[in-house]
Amino acid sequence: MKIHLGYSLAIILQCLTAIVAAIPTRVAFNHLSPRANTTDRLVFCHFMIGIVGNRQNASDYDDDMKRAKSLGIDAFALNIGTDSYTDTQLSYAYQSAANNDMKVFISFDFNWWSIGQASDIGAKVKQYAGLPAQLKYDGKVVVSSFAGDGVDVGTLESSAGTDIFFAPNFHPGQGNFSAIDGALNWMAWDNNGNNKAPTPGHNVTVADGDQSYISALSGKPYVAPASAWFSTHYGAEVSYSKNWVFPSDLLWFNRWNEILKLGPQFVEVITWNDYGESHYIGPLSSPHNDDGASKWVMDMPHDGWLEMAKPFISAYKAGNTSVNQYITDDQLIYWYRPTPKSINCSSTDNTEQGNPNNSSGNFFRGLPNGYETLEDAVFVVSLLTEPATIKVQSGNNTQTFSAEAGASAFSVPMGVGKQVFSVTRNGQSVLSGTSLKDIVDTCICGIYNFNAYVGTLPAPSTIDQLQPAGLSLLTQGLQVPCPTNTLGASSTDASRRYAATPTRH
Repeated sequence: MKIHLGYSLAIILQCLTAIVAAIPTRVAFNHLSPRANTTDRLVFCHFMIGIVGNRQNASDYDDDMKRAKSLGIDAFALNIGTDSYTDTQLSYAYQSAANNDMKVFISFDFNWWSIGQASDIGAKVKQYAGLPAQLKYDGKVVVSSFAGDGVDVGTLESSAGTDIFFAPNFHPGQGNFSAIDGALNWMAWDNNGNNKAPTPGHNVTVADGDQSYISALSGKPYVAPASAWFSTHYGAEVSYSKNWVFPSDLLWFNRWNEILKLGPQFVEVITWNDYGESHYIGPLSSPHNDDGASKWVMDMPHDGWLEMAKPFISAYKAGNTSVNQYITDDQLIYWYRPTPKSINCSSTDNTEQGNPNNSSGNFFRGLPNGYETLEDAVFVVSLLTEPATIKVQSGNNTQTFSAEAGASAFSVPMGVGKQVFSVTRNGQSVLSGTSLKDIVDTCICGIYNFNAYVGTLPAPSTIDQLQPAGLSLLTQGLQVPCPTNTLGASSTDASRRYAATPTRH
């Protein structure tokens, strides 16, 4: 199927258009505010400080800063809780940003901060406001949040001792939008209005969320979300058990095209390094501690989504509604889940073990809540300088597509086995390669894994891998052996060596 076109725990949830691989996206925008001036559009990326407490100095942030800057990302939104190492890591991040001509700002996570701490939050802002890498907008110190409706904005600003540009993740109908300068919509995925995947008769799209925020902001700047995926699968092995997905499939491609048409003042990519919810676009090798996510993150790089974003960011900043003229090289980006939905891993899956904490209401045993909203498909985006022919072989399924110059998206039914891709033009090979990850009908590491593997042509020169600290909790909750960093081990047989044999649903 071919499409041509050429965003947890927040309280109110708004989201993105449902993506069904076989149906072209059609988005109507009711422009409640004018498209933002192209001269001051900015792209942010959400960065989790809570998992990087093992970083030793500012240089540990350099690669992240350089990669983000090369894509056109202007600033990292540094998500902070109340960890003992928060100030140490903020200092490193601010210094690295300054060294690499990047900007950063603090995003207060109200899973850890409380709305009664306005003066403490203001004091934290004051601590970093004068540093060279602090992002400012309209001459004001930029500050954001995850949730936080009800925090006393006046107390926060007076405690900061400086003018702030406060663009929190307030929610229409709950937060006081007259007291803020802009707002971030966190919900980058279609949902049911209650923090889960859509169900029949209950579908709040991201485009719905866009318009809800634009209306509530009454002309103030909007921070629009963009995300590629959402899948989380924590069981009783951690205290924050949760297990659900949002429909993702071709989300990354379709959302960027929505953003080009919408033209918001700001875009925030969700996220750089939240491995636990599988929406990371940063490298696996970026230094971090394992919070239990390695079970579904190991051997699952997302670098290709990073590369795909670059021309879209350029088009967005230029105010162009089409990405096509910003594509300067032929590229193919592809992604897929490693197993079909039909496999049954219940006898060994980590969420089937013990007595998980479900105080959040986000835990489900076995298959993740919402799994049925995802397609068993391989998704391909072509970025082409001239028209070409795309061939995709997924196991025994082979399809060929005629791709136009510019950006196009395709999907092929998922097939167990090797995943092979090629681009030809005028009878000549332009790009070709076989993915390092087969699709298998076994339970990798014994669990349900609904994360996405992302590959590219041309292929990267090195294999992106989790470092030892990022693997430290790998075996926690597992019932079968799980060798580490096996990507590129060459065959389906390699996968079977550390997989449990499933039954079929």
